[in-house]
Amino acid sequence: MLKSPVTSEDLSNFDLDAYQPMSVHQQVRGAILHRIKNGQPVFPEIDGREETKADVIRVLLSGAHPYLISEEGTGKTRLAGSITNLLPGILIIKGCPYHDDPKWPHQLLCPRCKAKDDSVAEFGIDFVPNTRRFSRIQGNEYTNEAKLLGLKDIQAIAQGMSPSDPEAFTGTGVFRANRGVLFVDELPAIRTKIQVLFHPILQEKKAILEEYNWQHPLDLVFIATGNPTGFAHVNDIPRPLLDRLELIYMDLPDEEVEKKIILQEKFIELNEQKQNPEFTMPLYYEPDDIARKVIAPWWIVDVVNKAVRHSRICPYVEKRPSIRATIRALEHTYTSVEVESKQVANLRHAFSGLRLSLRGRIGLRSDLIDFEEPRKTFALADKLSEDFMWNVIETIRMDRAFLGEWDRQKVGAELTELLSGEIDLSSGELADSIVSAYDGLNEMVQRLKRIGQERLDSDASGSPEAKLYSGDETEAGAEFNYSALELLANICVRDHTLSESKTGQLFVAKEYV
Repeated sequence: MLKSPVTSEDLSNFDLDAYQPMSVHQQVRGAILHRIKNGQPVFPEIDGREETKADVIRVLLSGAHPYLISEEGTGKTRLAGSITNLLPGILIIKGCPYHDDPKWPHQLLCPRCKAKDDSVAEFGIDFVPNTRRFSRIQGNEYTNEAKLLGLKDIQAIAQGMSPSDPEAFTGTGVFRANRGVLFVDELPAIRTKIQVLFHPILQEKKAILEEYNWQHPLDLVFIATGNPTGFAHVNDIPRPLLDRLELIYMDLPDEEVEKKIILQEKFIELNEQKQNPEFTMPLYYEPDDIARKVIAPWWIVDVVNKAVRHSRICPYVEKRPSIRATIRALEHTYTSVEVESKQVANLRHAFSGLRLSLRGRIGLRSDLIDFEEPRKTFALADKLSEDFMWNVIETIRMDRAFLGEWDRQKVGAELTELLSGEIDLSSGELADSIVSAYDGLNEMVQRLKRIGQERLDSDASGSPEAKLYSGDETEAGAEFNYSALELLANICVRDHTLSESKTGQLFVAKEYV
């Protein structure tokens, strides 16, 4: 990995030929996976709020954009700023107002850099530290297009440049965030007609300036914060925009964590003198460092898909989620596995992915929304995600074609015996030697593998899933067994051949009543 240059001498000796561009999301993903692998906290600056931090990590690993919701003073801004600490510095074409990468293809460059045949030879290269990769837009009723995108350069026009020339445009908030983090504080405080300007930035990764007939690609992580619905000065967020954000609720820390925070604040000046992370962070990660290596067994994919589809017919839901909800739910299921440094997804991972994806994409009936205590509304949305899974388990339990005919009484009895023993399942693993000791359970695990093999395309014979179903992926086999055990246990609980009280640490979806 190439290290970030930190001095002018480092920059003059830098091997540009060995350097490869990497997107902001890839850099963030690489940094998070590196910290998880090495047992380091991803956000050491934030005390407590473990569930919130885990959701933010899932979102960032998925390449999505977090939307932090809470009342004032819970640390949303600090958490947003801490994401910048995951980034290294970057190389830019010297003097470029939009941080163009010196190895970018010509069509991605800004008008100033694109005007030269060889902008690197013309201007040289420069280094921007990670502290300058953060752009903040403060949302309020006065936030307008100029604060979001930019305005005309009066001086350039006075010197004879055409007002419609893109080089007569000076970028502001969004453009300053290019190749970094765009932090929109209090998104709902911005008028709705201005919020729509974020649509192409999130959907198409570009800023569109119709007046200049100019579209500029943008590479950034978008982070927004806001107060819950019902607070004063809150404008509606357009559904298409909300559909492109992952809603995360951030509560106040518990009492002990809050006391720790206020004591730390006494020494904030000393804390600011800590070593700059620029000295140790790489400019980019190798493809293998950021590659997704986790596996979702076929039934996990089915459960996620069916759960989102069930949310569209739920009587408690008025606004139905789009197909993007299904896509994100599966992506967040994968990242839930990565957060735990595991290899194979199980139902608990699927639940984490579903609730994160659906939280901001389903609209609850108005009589279920608690405007006085918004945390209760978010908790209800999460409970409904679990209810959707409960309904899926109930559906596949009744669908004899899903797993075929099997002796549920026998498997339920074997699971009761297994789970009543001294076997520790806290690791999320179940060894083959244990599975093989139970005939009914072993037969069903093998059946799940056979179904998986049958569902794979012939072209996927070398995929991780194919190796897993064939038994060649021995390292992940114990996690596969655990995931299968969890599925069968949920079905047997619904069948009343296994008591829920015996399931212990297993995830068992519960019905919302």
